[in-house]
Amino acid sequence: MSAAELDRAVTLLVRQVGHWEQPRWSAAAAGGNVSRADLVHKLVQEIANLAADAEGEPRREVPRLPSDLALPDQLRVVTADLLAAGAREPVLAGAAAAVARTRSAL
Repeated sequence: MSAAELDRAVTLLVRQVGHWEQPRWSAAAAGGNVSRADLVHKLVQEIANLAADAEGEPRREVPRLPSDLALPDQLRVVTADLLAAGAREPVLAGAAAAVARTRSAL
């Protein structure tokens, strides 16, 4: 069930932000002092770290691409990596919760 929850949470977040242009990405996230893009990139890195842990591989820094418009795609890729790594249910549930928290903060 957690894999489905994670997939749904990511789909909802991508639908929310997938059409944004740069000014919306640059705006401050709700209740914070970081941009929306910084917040989503932090989420991408967190999920990439979970995938690396599940694969038994070293953690690697996810590059910050020149355009924030690529963030939804980066999120999809690292989520697919996490699911392909066969992460356990609690890890997937935690990732889904992180996605939901990020979505609420946007």
